[in-house]
Amino acid sequence: MFNDQELAEITALKSRYEKPQAALLPVLWKIQEKHGWIDQAGMEEAARICEVPKSHVLGVVSFYTMYFEKPMGKHHIQVCTNVSCMLRGGEKIYADIKAQLGCGHLERTSDGMFSLEEVECMGACGGAPMMAVGETFFERVSSDEAQGIINTIKTTKNVPEPKKYPQMPELSITNYEL
Repeated sequence: MFNDQELAEITALKSRYEKPQAALLPVLWKIQEKHGWIDQAGMEEAARICEVPKSHVLGVVSFYTMYFEKPMGKHHIQVCTNVSCMLRGGEKIYADIKAQLGCGHLERTSDGMFSLEEVECMGACGGAPMMAVGETFFERVSSDEAQGIINTIKTTKNVPEPKKYPQMPELSITNYEL
């Protein structure tokens, strides 16, 4: 499953921890990065590497939503529909993307290019509504912008850079009034 270089990285990773089982989450992440999801063989390999029962690995994989137990698209799209995002259009964004891609929650497009997931919270309530494509996060996104992002990926095969928004206005003694 892993080549010599990857095994060396895993050995170095395990050496950071007192017990091999502590490396389970990053080992699972490496399996998923390599294969796109974690199948039974991946779980068996993780159990062997981390010296834990396969049932423990299955419990971890099925608990954490960041691990996939089935193949997902090359570009995994997550749309937040929790309170802040819902109030700012998250449910519409999700519905519009679902219609655009022709796939639903934890499904992938027939060409394997995209998969879609409705998520509860992405920890960016101040930037709602929020969506992610892989590890690229888009805040304050509209439905039209979300569909444009997908169209850009279809055309260029690359995820565009998100807009940057300041998190807090700059305060100074000169513009602060008591």
